[in-house]
Amino acid sequence: MSKVYNWQLGRDMRFTFPESHPQWQFAFVFNINRCIGCQTCTMACKSTWTFSEGQEQMWWNNVETKPFGGYPQHWDAKLLAMLEQRNPGGQTWDPQEGKGHEAPFGQFRGKTVFEAAEGQLGPDGPLEAIGYNPTEAEWNGPNIFEDHAKDTARGAGQAVLPEHKIWYFYLARLCNHCTYPACLASCPRQAIYKRPEDGIVLIDQSRCRGYQRCVDACPYKKAHYRENTGTSEKCIGCYPRIEGKDPELSPNGEPVETRCMTSCPGRIRLQGLVRIDEDGKWVHDPQNPLYFLIRERKVALPLYPQFGTEPNGFYIPPRWVPRPYLEQMFGPGVKEAIDQYTCPDRELLAVLQLFRVTQQILFRYEIVKGPKVGEAPVRMPDGSTKTQELYNDTVIGYNKFDREAIRVTVMEPVVEREPGTYANSI
Repeated sequence: MSKVYNWQLGRDMRFTFPESHPQWQFAFVFNINRCIGCQTCTMACKSTWTFSEGQEQMWWNNVETKPFGGYPQHWDAKLLAMLEQRNPGGQTWDPQEGKGHEAPFGQFRGKTVFEAAEGQLGPDGPLEAIGYNPTEAEWNGPNIFEDHAKDTARGAGQAVLPEHKIWYFYLARLCNHCTYPACLASCPRQAIYKRPEDGIVLIDQSRCRGYQRCVDACPYKKAHYRENTGTSEKCIGCYPRIEGKDPELSPNGEPVETRCMTSCPGRIRLQGLVRIDEDGKWVHDPQNPLYFLIRERKVALPLYPQFGTEPNGFYIPPRWVPRPYLEQMFGPGVKEAIDQYTCPDRELLAVLQLFRVTQQILFRYEIVKGPKVGEAPVRMPDGSTKTQELYNDTVIGYNKFDREAIRVTVMEPVVEREPGTYANSI
């Protein structure tokens, strides 16, 4: 085991291999507040990558309903219980310890999936990460309990009108292409690797022997075993698109979004690449929309950062969900993230317009200031009221070659048709 620095935990942690980082890192932000659970992303991925024999129950992208369900069923609850069992009462955060730009959420005091595996033996020797292999029944459906709500006062399914103390939300998931992948750490064949050019995690099918250690170890359960080939498979980040190899979408070699991202009708997704230093730190680049949302404003948070893999998938938390549940899922930055999203300032509101407006990956944005168009009272989560000033700014997104890819205004343009020119019909 080596010591590596995990900025999401705010401390060093144990990992199988020494520090080694790509030049760029594939990353994404999902705005859960916008997700409508339509599964368009799920089917876009399915019809592209996992439509063949042996892949019938393989879903690289899925949208699950929380707090129930999950794919495989209850994947997160089971792993959280395993970590608690190995460190009773110790899975806590110190939000103030070392807090700063490189430790934005303070410090996690508990054990990661790697640290909880110390002293644990598997069939073939010491474990690199704790985990489990889901049963066939748990893999049976990609969204069990869809649209089920939770009554926080009386228990599931027992809400009594007119209190409406029920809640649920949709959680879109795919491989997080982690900085410290547990699948990679646990593979005895060294068949899993991170690409140095973009940090996408792949499985070398020629080396894989189907031991399923990756399935056991991945805390997000995004590695899948395919019985008819005897090998494991996972999300490949649609890397030909990231490379700009699609002749129709990328005539000049521009990196474009993955299939799941580009098909999203709810416009919940923003995908990109962030530059990484040799020591693993994100290069300071506040004009990159992902860097701005994740590192500058911290409005987008990692999914279960306490697992320790440093996932590169980030989420803007839903406003209506009880804070303890969200803090368990996204760490101690939830309150600040939701406060910012509830009443975004001028720049944040402009950057939020960039979600899903172009297939090209945006590497830089620029804001052209427009006129003030109004003010609106906003009720904050703590019950107070803020006044939001609205400006019709224009935000411009630039691609890898610093060419303009999209130009969009904060206020949606209104076009008035000439009377009598067009029929007023659907």
